[in-house]
Amino acid sequence: MEVSGEGREIRRDGGHARGSSRVAATEDEIDGMHAAKAVSAENTDVNEDKSCSQPQEQLLWVILVGLVFALIIQSLAANLGVTTGKHLAELCKAEYPRFVKYCLWVVAELAVIAADIPEVIGTAFALNILFHIPLWAGVLITGLSTLLLLGLQRYGVRKLELLISILVFVMAACYFGELSYVKPPASEVMKGLFVPKLSGNSATSDAIALLGALVMPHNLFLHSALVLSRKTPPSVKGINDACRYFLVESGFALFVALLINIAVVSVSGTVCTADNLSSEDSDRCSDLTLNSASFLLKNVLGKSSSIVYGIALLASGQSSTITGTYAGQYIMQGFLDIKMRMWLQNLMTRCVAIGPSLIVSIIGGSAGAGKLIIIASMILSFELPFALIPLLKFSSSKTKMGPHKNSIYVIVVSWVLGFGVIGINIYFLSTSFVDWIIHSSLPKPVIILVGIIVFPFMAVYILAIIYLTFRKDTAVTFIDKSDSSQIEMENGMRRSDGNRGTEVVPYRVDLADIPLPD
Repeated sequence: MEVSGEGREIRRDGGHARGSSRVAATEDEIDGMHAAKAVSAENTDVNEDKSCSQPQEQLLWVILVGLVFALIIQSLAANLGVTTGKHLAELCKAEYPRFVKYCLWVVAELAVIAADIPEVIGTAFALNILFHIPLWAGVLITGLSTLLLLGLQRYGVRKLELLISILVFVMAACYFGELSYVKPPASEVMKGLFVPKLSGNSATSDAIALLGALVMPHNLFLHSALVLSRKTPPSVKGINDACRYFLVESGFALFVALLINIAVVSVSGTVCTADNLSSEDSDRCSDLTLNSASFLLKNVLGKSSSIVYGIALLASGQSSTITGTYAGQYIMQGFLDIKMRMWLQNLMTRCVAIGPSLIVSIIGGSAGAGKLIIIASMILSFELPFALIPLLKFSSSKTKMGPHKNSIYVIVVSWVLGFGVIGINIYFLSTSFVDWIIHSSLPKPVIILVGIIVFPFMAVYILAIIYLTFRKDTAVTFIDKSDSSQIEMENGMRRSDGNRGTEVVPYRVDLADIPLPD
């Protein structure tokens, strides 16, 4: 696609961050697959009545809603960056007081760490599958993946990302092949996609975990920043065309992610509830984790299923590491105006993520590590409002977006979906904690002490969301000086900040210091 007129082109082969965007899209597929498999393990019980519909298929509508929501907010993040010439972290720094700014920065960094935990565990599982390395040792080895990543990047980041994408899509193709072999009931799949239903004791937590894996807060910072390294015309038409192109690009990537997740959930649900399930596979299904899920592909790959699965799982962890590192770079640069070396940023994040992963893998083994993936995904969902609310407010603000602000339809849909996720989070937090207090076997003094500590945190969480929602924005990034200036801007003769010139405002030369694919 090319956009003509004054300014620079948006081309399919242009832009410094093109490959990064491709791997960022792959991360949505990967983390959804990790969470879907982990949640399927929690929901699978082969001793259940076979006449019941597969509980895994109840996850499909959550995946559909999550990816539609991801498409909306990622396109809003891209529009915000293209229009304002600043990414989300920079706008948060300009808008909020110092204390709030630092709190948002801490939450954003914690989101990057929480997103890295599934990659640590996934990589450890891959090493266990391929080389039979103990899980706890694999977790420690993942700390060295930073050095491996830097070494491979010397051969070209684009080549590395292409290799990763190919390996992940090979595994996706295997799941599609297995899907055609096991033939899940089409009516059940369609019902799972379009009929909202959650049943079971862990239904709400499973839904929250999937939403956290599919709509990750640090990706909002990433998508708003990646577009700034692309070349966009300065006119209103050019900006609109650019936003439309980013929407189509994200839509395609997330549609592929939806198909992959449908295949993963449907295959696991159909295989583990089959009437002719062998006793060995029955035991695997009862303890289904990322470490044991390779047997789901044996109909397509035979004995080599574990090797192909392990290689793809290892590659998927590295691709998510790339996007997490880029997101951390933009978050730190935007909030603190600090640019850290890529390897140091990656190493710090990975070291923090290794701690809980190592403890859980030693104590709980594979099952405990699988549950940690769900917990990390739930943490991402709880942290989502602190990136989502600023994004929705900024992208709907005329003072920041000018004529490019969200339409009333987009505002209504995005806020309804956003408050739906926030409401589910608050409901789950409050009901789960109250239920724990009621049924806990701990001594009463201990329960009271825990309540004294936790309830204030819950109150602060709710008050922080209310503050971000109703605080009036003060920073102005779009200045409309006169009707003539708007006409000149539409003709590509005036920039969005009111100054004359044909240079492209959204193109950020200063972001070139942040390592991106050449």
